[in-house]
Amino acid sequence: MSLKTPAKNPILGLCQQATFLISAAKVDQCPEDAGLEVAFAGRSNAGKSSALNALTHANLARTSKTPGRTQLLNFFRLDDERRLVDLPGYGYAKVPIPLKLHWQQHLEAYLSSRESLAGVVLLMDIRHPLTDFDRLMLDWAQASRLPIHVLLTKADKLAYGAAKNALLKVRKEILAGWGDVATLQLFSAPKRQGVEEAQLVLAGWLGLLEEGEEEEASGVEG
Repeated sequence: MSLKTPAKNPILGLCQQATFLISAAKVDQCPEDAGLEVAFAGRSNAGKSSALNALTHANLARTSKTPGRTQLLNFFRLDDERRLVDLPGYGYAKVPIPLKLHWQQHLEAYLSSRESLAGVVLLMDIRHPLTDFDRLMLDWAQASRLPIHVLLTKADKLAYGAAKNALLKVRKEILAGWGDVATLQLFSAPKRQGVEEAQLVLAGWLGLLEEGEEEEASGVEG
């Protein structure tokens, strides 16, 4: 189901004024754990930076032809109470093992300790979904009862019918393995496919919607 974004989604103005706040190598270097924040997670080649830039209408996250260069937790300020967080790209084969272990340790520490974390946007390449990392994130979300919204990125790489079939297949597998822990949608940064739906989810998690609109946001799938 694809739902129409409210005419004036309040996330839009905040995204347009989003600015870089701080980078953190460890949890104790993160900003004060207050307000609300949404984290973006995904394998290094899942299109995370492109998605962040498309959602914010800004060049917040650097894109690179060498996945895995983002080694820090990068925080972006929306306003005094709200932030977006770009988590380290994970799982790229050419990254040295010690660095992978460092990322894993601090990623887990962030996810398990951050009280202001309202939800996680998990990005999966639609052609290679449900990797080991994706499954770990779903396990964690199920255990912590924190919502996950899955963006099946690079949907423009498949024909429309094939993309919809991939969405249905991934949805079925997630429901079978993890229940209703996640909502899903198709997404393409260059085509701006699914941008409004994803922004609606962000607005709901960040406490920017009225009660009726929150119900719509929680049901976004498509």
